[in-house]
Amino acid sequence: ISAFNPRLFIGELLVPVAPFDQKSGRETWTVAFAPDGSYFAWSQGHRIVRLVPWSKCLKNLAGTRRLSRQNSEGGTVVPVGEPREHTIDCGDIVWGLAFGSSVPEKQSRCVNIEWHRFKFGQDQLLLATGLNNGRIKIWDVYTGKLLLNLMDHTDIVRDLTFAPDGSLMLVSASRDKTLRVWDLKDDGNMVKVLRSHQNWVYCSAFSPDSSVLCSVGAGKTVFLWDMDKYSLIRKLEGHHNDVVSCEFSPDGALLATASYDTRVIIWDPHMGTVLIELAHLFPPPSPIFAGGANDRWVRSVAFCHDGRHIASITDDRMVRFWTIDETSPQAIAPLTNGLCCAFSTDGSFLAAGSRDGSVHFWACPKSIASLQHLCRMALRRVMSTQQVQMLPIPPRIRSYLSYQDL
Repeated sequence: ISAFNPRLFIGELLVPVAPFDQKSGRETWTVAFAPDGSYFAWSQGHRIVRLVPWSKCLKNLAGTRRLSRQNSEGGTVVPVGEPREHTIDCGDIVWGLAFGSSVPEKQSRCVNIEWHRFKFGQDQLLLATGLNNGRIKIWDVYTGKLLLNLMDHTDIVRDLTFAPDGSLMLVSASRDKTLRVWDLKDDGNMVKVLRSHQNWVYCSAFSPDSSVLCSVGAGKTVFLWDMDKYSLIRKLEGHHNDVVSCEFSPDGALLATASYDTRVIIWDPHMGTVLIELAHLFPPPSPIFAGGANDRWVRSVAFCHDGRHIASITDDRMVRFWTIDETSPQAIAPLTNGLCCAFSTDGSFLAAGSRDGSVHFWACPKSIASLQHLCRMALRRVMSTQQVQMLPIPPRIRSYLSYQDL
């Protein structure tokens, strides 16, 4: 295992801290990049969300290695046409964040679309914020204006995710044990309530084609949902403690889930089988130990857009950077009290949020994907594991295309 090259740490976003401020409510529970890479957002604690043009953020980080809140509030003149930075007061503690884009444009399922209050254009970019009081607020990223206030959850909205197909369908995961589906092209009307979780729901993630939703929560089970029929496809069993984070690979062939049981599991979501386990404690703990309190709780997992790399945040004050075909981390870096992580849209950077409201950034180790892997990703974007197994090709190639070689 190699440590991250110190030069790969490119900086941090800090918030000013008063002496009385060392308490809960300051946590960065979520960090997010816009689908087109134009903006970065994070919940910096105390009801505040920061929206920063990613190019400006990178420039500041490269110049000073840190960007404090005062940098953006000094009344600097923004040239006309350039994306603006916004500091948004959401009115309550922010737990979940998600960018929603209308690109590629997909029509709403609603039939009376012409009667709507909002007519989102082809270049619409929204930010959804999930709050402590169960509300969801929808903001226009370009103006920072509040557009919608969605109210139906009865407890904390822990996580939000938009369908990546441009439909502006939003799924919210809550401590009220439900997932709710909202159609923002239908003025934010709620479409469906998904009920199967017996406890808090921590996280949800869409497959790249928006057809499947994964949800995880307080419990050992991973749920997969058919988002055309809004029905449960299957449950994945394998974790020994609460499952708190999930994400699909860019081709939809793999699913990563992170748990307090000290492990990240990589699944084949089409077959419901475990392909590889990424252990954060050696030797691997017994199920009894993994099911209790330990200092290796995995808090977050993120898939890089190259389909080959994964990042994980753990309570042992480490960020780990993995490749999908290795059971040992490729690189590690120190991070105190990390809570969440996300790769930039182009996969070049990793952002990680912590309990003190700050965000840390690393430049990801550079590597060139093989032509084999690029072909595999292209094929798996349009073919399920079952379809691959039916192909009249040599078993070795079939195994590679099915990620059975991990």
